[in-house]
Amino acid sequence: MNIAIIVAMDANRGIGKNNDLMWHLPADMKFFKEKTTENIVVMGRKNFESIPEKYRPLPNRENVILTRNKSFKAEGCLVFHSFDEVLKHYENEEDRTMFIIGGGEIYKEALKKDIVDEMYVTKINKSYDADTFFPEINLRDWRRSKILTNPEDKNHEAEFDIWKYEILSGDL
Repeated sequence: MNIAIIVAMDANRGIGKNNDLMWHLPADMKFFKEKTTENIVVMGRKNFESIPEKYRPLPNRENVILTRNKSFKAEGCLVFHSFDEVLKHYENEEDRTMFIIGGGEIYKEALKKDIVDEMYVTKINKSYDADTFFPEINLRDWRRSKILTNPEDKNHEAEFDIWKYEILSGDL
């Protein structure tokens, strides 16, 4: 199974504040929707709850929520209590990509488990007052290619680039 991270971060690796997005970038949201549609999205409970109710669960995706809360339920979602449970559930998945969509602790755990094959990273050319951050990673282990650059304009409050990172295998 292909496992990918998809994340938007500011110039300081900030990904959120008060359990909310800090920016309005429609082209990035469009990219997120196009990439994740018809796939599996894995998120933490707080990240799920930060999605406006009218968009929950994210349509045309299999929504997976990771939480330590054993009594948590969310209509239209699968709920697991460990990453290992998620991986076991999808161990025979061959057709869809599993997208890790946040938040910070979920990204950290996925990277620590060394299960991520690729990352789609939106780097926003602006700093926000974040309280949640994407973990530091060793970029020497990844091949990077730019997917697009979007300028600051009337619809986008900041310039941003979207990068694809692919893990380098030992046989290159």
